[in-house]
Amino acid sequence: MDADDTVESLDYELSDEDEEGSTGSRRMSKSKNKAKEHKEQLHRLQEKDPDFFQFLKEHDQELLEFDDEDIEESADSDIEGVETVVDDESIQGDLDFEEKPSKNIVTAEMVDSWCKSIKESGKVGAIRSLMRAFRWASHYGDDEGGDSSARLGTMSSSVFNKIMIFVLTEMDGILRKLLKLPASGGKKETIKDLMNTRQWKNYNHMVKSYLGNALHILNQMTDTEMISFTLRRLKCSTSLLAALPSLLRRYIKVALHFWGTGGGALPVVSFLFLRDLCVRIGSDCLDECYKGVYKAYVLNCQFVNASKLQHIQFLGNCVIELLGVDLATAYQHAFVFIRQLGMILREALTMKTKEAFRKVYEWKFINCLELWTGAVCAYSSEADFRPLAYPLTQIILGVARLVPTARYFPLRLRCVRMLNRIAAATSTFIPVSMLLLDMLEMKELNRSATGGVGKAVDLRAILKVSKPTLKTRAFQEACVYAVIEELAEHLAQWSYSIAFFELSFIPSVRLRGFCKSTKVERFWKEMRQLIRQIDATSEFTNRRRTSISFLPNDPVASSVFEAEKKSGASPLSQYVVTLRQRAQQRSDALMRSSVLVGEKSSVFGEQMSDSDEEDNAINEQGSAVFSSSWLPGSDSNVKPPKVEQDGKKKKKKKKKRNAEQLEGGLASDEDIVEDLVLSSDEDEDMRDSPFSEKDGDKELPAKQKTKKRKAANKRSKKNAESQGKNSKKRKKAT
Repeated sequence: MDADDTVESLDYELSDEDEEGSTGSRRMSKSKNKAKEHKEQLHRLQEKDPDFFQFLKEHDQELLEFDDEDIEESADSDIEGVETVVDDESIQGDLDFEEKPSKNIVTAEMVDSWCKSIKESGKVGAIRSLMRAFRWASHYGDDEGGDSSARLGTMSSSVFNKIMIFVLTEMDGILRKLLKLPASGGKKETIKDLMNTRQWKNYNHMVKSYLGNALHILNQMTDTEMISFTLRRLKCSTSLLAALPSLLRRYIKVALHFWGTGGGALPVVSFLFLRDLCVRIGSDCLDECYKGVYKAYVLNCQFVNASKLQHIQFLGNCVIELLGVDLATAYQHAFVFIRQLGMILREALTMKTKEAFRKVYEWKFINCLELWTGAVCAYSSEADFRPLAYPLTQIILGVARLVPTARYFPLRLRCVRMLNRIAAATSTFIPVSMLLLDMLEMKELNRSATGGVGKAVDLRAILKVSKPTLKTRAFQEACVYAVIEELAEHLAQWSYSIAFFELSFIPSVRLRGFCKSTKVERFWKEMRQLIRQIDATSEFTNRRRTSISFLPNDPVASSVFEAEKKSGASPLSQYVVTLRQRAQQRSDALMRSSVLVGEKSSVFGEQMSDSDEEDNAINEQGSAVFSSSWLPGSDSNVKPPKVEQDGKKKKKKKKKRNAEQLEGGLASDEDIVEDLVLSSDEDEDMRDSPFSEKDGDKELPAKQKTKKRKAANKRSKKNAESQGKNSKKRKKAT
């Protein structure tokens, strides 16, 4: 292409721009002429009919207070139209300055004057100028091609903070006044009706600009406090998203991301934002929110340890709370998700392969069962959710019996705990005693431990145990105590039934058989205590049975022990209270001894109150949230990571440990080899899945592990013998 061609093309482009500018100027001149004519008409009306003019002054003050800025605003809105595509380009085009790049400098005085005029008189021109500045602040530092980056203004960090804080705190109220909406709240129907009014036609571009640019800055932020403050302020404007479907979907995705991965108070704020969306907008976002929260929950519960249990429980409680917004819609999704779990279990029962078993015996599957158990228990009194109790119970029973070996006792106990919760919530009998009594008859719990005392076992954070742990005394005690607690919990639920004697007969006989057959003396005391409580409860119910005259199938039979049930007078109920206290003490001891991973993990439980107070203070004083030196796209506040320093510390520790090993001699080397073998062995056996693979390598059988351990011990002995011979030779030489 020649130089002349480039000149011609540039001239062509400039001519197009000139034509667009001329059409815009013609439209603007027409609007100004109309404004002038309208003013002249009002002046003539005042001279000809002063009484009518006075009437307009009293009842329609807005018509007389006519301004050129209003005409310009209406002309701009007419050009844009009501139906516009909501994306970053359209928002950017609506808010670009017509001035030259050199004049696009936003100062603190300009922002203060805009804010003052908005608060005092509510001028539309000042609002438009502030929204342009807000767009600049949101896109500050973005990489944009062509000349569009030159149009963006320059500002300092203090000016950026002023713009962000004022817009986020005041813009919702300003837009509501312009659109003539209530000061707070609003539903989808209200916004749908608003879209047919003149106010929406004039000011809808401001709503799109505010929500679109706020979404953009949310994606740029990394500080959790700034994100929490922004989301908390945007929650006031969730009803306006009913008119902007594309922005609504993007807000849902952002809120779901922060809810699943955020730290501190951010998950709570994100969940409240999502719940407010579901309440105010309803069916337009319910399906997407229900699917999104379930998917985020599944992604976060694939791996479980002691420090992550509370976070997973919090996520599950959030999902259950969100389901309660619309139970009819929630039932449809819950039915589909529970059916998926049932299909996975059916595949495992028919195929009977390692891969099929692995899909069932993994944390993802078990935590989903926990989630729907909590949902069924929370809404058991509702007609929409009660039918889900039966299929869920059948799935849990099938999971508990899928692989009936001692290594999966922790998983079976979790299933029993879920069944007891469903039975208590729905007042339905579920035969869980057989699952517990079968465990007591297995040799792993019926004989003395051969693997020593062992480490304390946290049954909440594992699904299966390793073979060495299976033979330890700590595992035996944890399982037997858990069986006693869950069996007592199950029987206590029916300790106020007339049929308790028949219901507890078989468990009582099998517990007596366990006391006779077991060789572990420390279990006798606990079992006999449970048997005594069962016998005392049987006498408690039989005394009342002798005084009644109706048949067992009479509906009155269910209300015979109503007064005793409210007061918890049965011996088993009182015994269960002491068992719960003992279980809580053991759980607290395990939590204190466990290692919490991650410095910035989410804070829940007792520490949540402190974080809530801090967040409320931040909400009141927004200036404390935004750092005075933070700007989008700038790394002025980012500190370099301390990886190198930590690496140097690790190297120093490693050198010191090697020196100690050299000074300690051969015995220390042998101890280190044995420790490494045992730790790796436990790590391989304590995985979540029953047939899990790590780093692409399959789990080795126990025989190969013992062979490797023996080979390592032999090598260490040979090294010791060779070093001993060398030392003897040195002594002879000296």
